[in-house]
Amino acid sequence: MFGVTTSDDYRPVAWMGRYPVDVTTILVGTHVLTLVISCLLTLVSGGFLNWLQFDSAAVLHAGAVYQLITYAFVHAPSTSPWWPIFFAVEMYMLFVFGREVERFLGRRAFIVLYGILVLLPSLVLTVLGFWQRSETSGSGYVHFALFVAFATIYPNVDLFLRIPAKWVVVILAALSTLQLLTFRVWYELIVLWTSIGAAFLFIELRGAGPELAWWSNVKARIGPKPKIRVLQRTHARRAVEPDDVYASIDPILDKISKSGIGSLTANERRQLNRERERLLKKSE
Repeated sequence: MFGVTTSDDYRPVAWMGRYPVDVTTILVGTHVLTLVISCLLTLVSGGFLNWLQFDSAAVLHAGAVYQLITYAFVHAPSTSPWWPIFFAVEMYMLFVFGREVERFLGRRAFIVLYGILVLLPSLVLTVLGFWQRSETSGSGYVHFALFVAFATIYPNVDLFLRIPAKWVVVILAALSTLQLLTFRVWYELIVLWTSIGAAFLFIELRGAGPELAWWSNVKARIGPKPKIRVLQRTHARRAVEPDDVYASIDPILDKISKSGIGSLTANERRQLNRERERLLKKSE
């Protein structure tokens, strides 16, 4: 349920008084801190941030593998008056929706998901770098994919203007795709849909999200096959024929004659009653 902790692994990393500090809160603080550092570094040396943002040529030919991660924490300042607003909205979405995903998945799974969303796009761009050089920085696509994970878990939760989360994702993904196609920014388009696919499949593998028949078939094919159990053939018991009635209760009658009816066990009493009822039905 939305807003309720559903994972046994969810627990705060620390406490600030009565307020819990979870992984999502730490991530928000980290991004805000790196924003401040990016601004200060730009004042000192504008080219320093180029060492931290992703550059496929630097990764492939200069061994700058650290850029596979650091690019997501590079928030280069911009002269646009909308830049602080966009960053604030991004951090708000990370805090609100990321915390709900963390509550659902648990702390460890959430860290794995966030790591995948950071690493997978840069790894894909590194492979594509053999054909075309690409550069990227910032965490916009990472946190949009995190919102996709939230919408996969809670697809029908009403959000902006009472629009369900699943349709908000579809609208934003469609608009972003149209924009990137218009300007033919192919590598960013790949980053967008790689992030969306990774977030969606991660949640599906955790057993949440919409039921997909094709995905269920794929999991059934690649999953472990059920073990074949050999069951022993059971033989039907031969029903007691009327001629066998007396033979079956003779030992019980002998026991009554010797020790009295009080000496019978519960099973012997039940058997005696069954045979008596059978004889009564036969007489009728």
